[in-house]
Amino acid sequence: MNINPDNSSDQNLSVQLQSVKIAIQDATQTCQGNVILLLALLRQLENLHREIRDGVFQESLPDNRQRLYALLKDIESQGGWPYIERMRLQAFLANLSDEIENK
Repeated sequence: MNINPDNSSDQNLSVQLQSVKIAIQDATQTCQGNVILLLALLRQLENLHREIRDGVFQESLPDNRQRLYALLKDIESQGGWPYIERMRLQAFLANLSDEIENK
């Protein structure tokens, strides 16, 4: 489950992931200051996460206990389950209240 730096396909994936990260950072810079565009970017990332999770990830889940155990062990050792957290409405409103008070 871990990315092995000695494997050329794993190195290729690492390069691809770095490219994706840079593209997202560039898009973030482009959207900076425009909350509507930033929200659209976050929605797109959430949709992509859902597509991967509900599609190829579920199809790739282990079919026996040993592989399931290895997957769960890897998830735990590598930082847990990937999760895209949404901003809570109360936090959003608190930020809005602070902005209004500061004007």
